Amino acid sequence: MIDGAPDESRWLRPEPRRTVSPNVLQKVVETALPGCSAADVQPLTDGFRNANFRIQLDSTPEFVVLRMYEHDASLCRKEVDLLNLIRHSVPVPEVIHAEPSGMNAVPPFVLLSYIEGIAFRELKRNGNANSISQAAYDAGRILACIGRTTFPKPGWLGPGPSVTAPLLEGMNPGPRFVDLCLASANVRQRVKAKLRDRASDLVWSYATRLASLDNETNLVHGDFGNRNLLVRKVAGKWTVAAVLDWEFAIAGSPLTDVGHFLRYETFSRPKVEPHFSNGYLQAGGRLPDDWRPLARIIDLIALCEGLTHDALPSPLIVELIELVSATVEDRDPRL
Repeated sequence: MIDGAPDESRWLRPEPRRTVSPNVLQKVVETALPGCSAADVQPLTDGFRNANFRIQLDSTPEFVVLRMYEHDASLCRKEVDLLNLIRHSVPVPEVIHAEPSGMNAVPPFVLLSYIEGIAFRELKRNGNANSISQAAYDAGRILACIGRTTFPKPGWLGPGPSVTAPLLEGMNPGPRFVDLCLASANVRQRVKAKLRDRASDLVWSYATRLASLDNETNLVHGDFGNRNLLVRKVAGKWTVAAVLDWEFAIAGSPLTDVGHFLRYETFSRPKVEPHFSNGYLQAGGRLPDDWRPLARIIDLIALCEGLTHDALPSPLIVELIELVSATVEDRDPRL
């Protein structure tokens, strides 16, 4: 395991992206919840792109979550619209108040209900096999529920939610996108030419199979992984309490989320399989005969994209390269 860290821990920030002054925080709370004020504020450090805070209100023992959008202002409206669309079929936080245009010097934000639970990655790290299998089964069930929402065409999702543009114009968007990523300056600097060539060849060898998925229009979370699934024990059974962070959602193939969820799963020491896929299938999800290698190839596309980003921590670069190498060499990742 790289640097002794648990799966996906290197994708997290040790500190929040920003601090919020008491005056600004009070203004936010008063706007969303007139007559209330914040008694305590704790940063939530998951993720890289947005700032999240857990707030305890002075008038109640309940908590709320303040989510501030610092990367792309349109993501606030997109997430709010998606949460309202699926809230009756998928466990998600309730939208209490949203300011998609921001407020004075405050960027766009949303106030969400706080949901008790632990991240699925924590259960995988500390739970027993039975607890993990229960939560994995329910994660598969929830993913099938997500996929029941469909759109008129595939592509990027924006406010509405509606499809704003195709993921990439033209034929063979997946393989072509990988080649664009592999040709970027960051990837050329970080990844040896031999591995870049093998990754490109592998994705192109799946071009026909990938093309068969290009017209799928299911709702795809886009980051359906260990840190965005809150789980908790209810009536003696581990279930998914909430699916968080919908900013990467697209309309496309559910195999995108399948591949992401299984990114760290190994064949030699499986933790979530076959429980995850059983939950998915029994809830009405569909998987082709070659779903496992195909989902892994789709996730390879995401891994190559991840390596294009600026200012990645060194351990994360090493991890991404190892995940790419494991896929190309058809082996378990050594993490």
